[in-house]
Amino acid sequence: MVDFLAAGACNGASSLGQGYPVRQRSDAPAPRKTTRDRILEAAILRFAQYSYEETRLRDIADDVGIDAALVHRSFGSKERLFAEVVDAAFQPQHLFSTNRAALTGRLTARALEPSLDQATRLVDPLDIIIRSLLSPEAIPILRAAFMRDIVGPLAPRLDDPSRQRAALLAAFLAGIGIFRNVLRVKPLLDAADEELEPLIAGIIRTIIGEQPATPAKAPRARKRAASRRGSGPARAATAGPA
Repeated sequence: MVDFLAAGACNGASSLGQGYPVRQRSDAPAPRKTTRDRILEAAILRFAQYSYEETRLRDIADDVGIDAALVHRSFGSKERLFAEVVDAAFQPQHLFSTNRAALTGRLTARALEPSLDQATRLVDPLDIIIRSLLSPEAIPILRAAFMRDIVGPLAPRLDDPSRQRAALLAAFLAGIGIFRNVLRVKPLLDAADEELEPLIAGIIRTIIGEQPATPAKAPRARKRAASRRGSGPARAATAGPA
């Protein structure tokens, strides 16, 4: 049986069903993965390259070298397998394992670090979402995972606990990932992380309630506006009739 996952890692890219030889290691061998783990990793690679509808359990089984019935027995259905793929690729629980004081720094670092799935470290997990973003079957699974694994745990950790703020923060971080790693928008690629880090951290602090959403200069601007409104009638009164 060909370990195509190890071959993909060796070649720096996934190689679905290409029949590459098993990568030979000079150090101690890694612990042997269970069949279920290998199915899950194969599914991550498949869903990162094909849409939900295009991905077949039979193809995933072929990639691992097993019968398709074993995929059904291990995960129950394609829907459950896809849900576990999303969770394994993103592993959002790692974002919330840090203490509250370090949350902004952890989220900022995650936004700037290389976008690789947390299971195989071979694919961009955003590809899994984008490939199936228009799938009527995949969207409810993605939405449920988003609310359960990100918005739900994040909301109570904010200074102003709010599911709306948590959803906005998740959307902001996902947007950065899409613009930088998928669309590869040049200004975000050209800027050094040292330039982007304080900007991203500032927006995160604003969303989670660590600082007021209004700029610091806003109160002075309001005072000047009030002063101008108050001085209008006074000037008119001193001018007198023509």
